Amino acid sequence: MPPPSQVIVAKVKVQLKLAIARLRMVQKRDEALAKNQRRIMAQLLEVGKIDSARIRVENIIRSDIATELHEILELYCELLLARAGLLEAPTCDPGLEEAVKSIIYAAPKTEIKELHQVRTLFAEKFGKEFVIHAMDNTDGKVSEKVVKKLSVTPPKEELVVGYLEEIAKAYGVNWPRKTKEDLGEPPEFMDDDENPSGGQAQKNLEAPLLAEDDEVEARAELSKATPPRTFGPSSPLHVNPPSPSTDNIHPKVTLNHMELTPSKRMANVTVAKKVPEKKESITDGIPDVDELAKRFAALKK
Repeated sequence: MPPPSQVIVAKVKVQLKLAIARLRMVQKRDEALAKNQRRIMAQLLEVGKIDSARIRVENIIRSDIATELHEILELYCELLLARAGLLEAPTCDPGLEEAVKSIIYAAPKTEIKELHQVRTLFAEKFGKEFVIHAMDNTDGKVSEKVVKKLSVTPPKEELVVGYLEEIAKAYGVNWPRKTKEDLGEPPEFMDDDENPSGGQAQKNLEAPLLAEDDEVEARAELSKATPPRTFGPSSPLHVNPPSPSTDNIHPKVTLNHMELTPSKRMANVTVAKKVPEKKESITDGIPDVDELAKRFAALKK
């Protein structure tokens, strides 16, 4: 039959494994609840219910502190499980004293039932005085982080405001209210075109009239202007434009500043086009009276 110490250590190992699984499950549950609560806080900040958000955010802070405590206790359980062989000694090993006393101190203040069983087994293994010293933390062996996480003091104002700011930032809520200058955006100015008043309204009425007058003057100046001689691409073939005073229907055609004259064939074609063709008269082909008389006389014979 194994000694009582080994039996207790075996039970402690089983309870430590169960405690680790329960701690991880509780952490996941608290994270899901905290996420939902943060969303509610963001909605309260968005609608301007700041006082309600300040009060309710303390629950989120407390939940986060509990999650951090569970993480620390989980590490202590893993440490004791890895060094379970040292628990068989009649007295607590100095290397395990902080972990053992921290679990004994925190177990009654948590909802993890497996830690309660571990605490009872430690009391059976090391004695009631050991447990009392751990609960009172007379020798200061309990972790300072565990003591601080289990304190019931309300959170500081700086922590509350910091939580609200981080929640607002995470969910895109403008809190505390900041102007566009603080956010680095250009300020909005009233558009005079949408809400004109006074002199601006008079200017808006006069603007179309002035624009129309300017357009008429521009057209008049454009009609008076003449294109420069150098306007357009340069080419060796140049046709002189008609004179401004006379209508020159036969402009001179030059090639490299030499006047081009039409050939004889082109001249004949031009002359032929200029000579008017003789039009047939309606009376052409009708004989006169004498010729008709001669034709009748010939018929009588």
